[in-house]
Amino acid sequence: MNTFDVVILGAGPGGYVAAIRASQLGLKTAIIEKEHLGGVCLNWGCIPTKSLLRSAEVYRTALHAKDFGVLLDNPKPDLQKMVERSRAVSSQLSTGIKGLLKKNKVTHIQGHGRFINDQIIEVDHNGKKQKITGNNIIIATGARARELPHLKADGKRIWLAKHAMTPSFMPEKLLVVGSGAIGIEFASFYQTIGAEVTVVEMVDRILPQEDKDISKQAKKQFEQQGMTFHLSASVTKLTSNLGDVEATILDKNQKEMTESYDAVILAIGIQGNTEELGLDKTNIKVEKNQIQVNEYNQTAHPHIYAIGDIAGAPWLAHKASHEGIIVAEHIKGLKPLPMNKKNIPGCTYAHPQVASVGMTEEQVKEQKIDANIGVFPLMANGKALAVGEPEGFVKTIFDQQTGELLGAHMIGHEVTEMIQGYVIAKQLETTEVDLMHTIFPHPTLSEAMHESVLAAFGKTVHY
Repeated sequence: MNTFDVVILGAGPGGYVAAIRASQLGLKTAIIEKEHLGGVCLNWGCIPTKSLLRSAEVYRTALHAKDFGVLLDNPKPDLQKMVERSRAVSSQLSTGIKGLLKKNKVTHIQGHGRFINDQIIEVDHNGKKQKITGNNIIIATGARARELPHLKADGKRIWLAKHAMTPSFMPEKLLVVGSGAIGIEFASFYQTIGAEVTVVEMVDRILPQEDKDISKQAKKQFEQQGMTFHLSASVTKLTSNLGDVEATILDKNQKEMTESYDAVILAIGIQGNTEELGLDKTNIKVEKNQIQVNEYNQTAHPHIYAIGDIAGAPWLAHKASHEGIIVAEHIKGLKPLPMNKKNIPGCTYAHPQVASVGMTEEQVKEQKIDANIGVFPLMANGKALAVGEPEGFVKTIFDQQTGELLGAHMIGHEVTEMIQGYVIAKQLETTEVDLMHTIFPHPTLSEAMHESVLAAFGKTVHY
């Protein structure tokens, strides 16, 4: 029986990063994966969706090329080519991970892993079984799209994210159920390339995890693009027919209406992959498909860890990767700092983009914290005007007593690339004074970040 210092179940962004770091630290490491290296994020999530959204962005820019003095003759989207490019990007990165694992001397074992007890994993690959012993084990099996008894995908016209990334046809009329980041990104993609998109959301605003002002601005811009929203509403029934899907929608007034769509995308959340792991052979505690862990991601067995989506919110690839680093170093005995979830950024890559970190204005008010809040519109930013993207704003929130940066929220062009500035500021426990005295380059969109800080203290210059 093979024995390893560290055995990892799952090769997504949490698992493969943990494997590489563990091996770098001199630990004999094995990683078990039943499908593709890179997990959902690389193969069916983060990377391929961003590739599709980039294609949509290029098409949108082509449509407005004449505004920039460039004449193009009737640009048209080619969905098949967009999908082909998306799959090629994912394939390239998956191959790259294979090379990284080999370079770092990580043993890659293909198959489905299941606990025999708290130290032995049985791996089944097409009926061929082997047992692996792990002195330390990391569970990184991720999550999958959530379905409900009355809302189930058939892969034909009722889609999950995976189906929406590799569609067999272009829907002219599309329904998206759920307005979190995944739902909004698909809604934005298909709306841009020509679909008539309707979004149904159970609560009273879209992107419900974001600051309310961000949600309001996003809805305004999406509606200007032609999107339709039903808020405080739910889909009570889906009937898939040969040529369409009939959706029964219960609106905020409890009135039912039935509409036909070419396709429906279910984006109603995720659930952890805790089944078929043999967790009943251990003392690991699971609640609502999430493995319960401490601040170092240890389960009820101190030598068994869980990271990424399987270990709870926020369900983000970068959170999983960082947890992988923390766990590998904890196993080695390096005493890493526990993760501060308040410093984890969230991004939505639609048009407009949304990015945030820390507390929202509502959370600050609920906790009765005296705060200084600054808002700066991108329409007052020279670079935003120059690139033709003046919609959106930056909001910053500071503790009135200490000057601590409590939260930052952005909506607009390339804000997902800018948010890291505030993330670094929060990690370094930067105050408003530090940010005020930071020199931002001109002309850049990042100047709006500086002006937002100034605005929180009545010192803004350009607005």
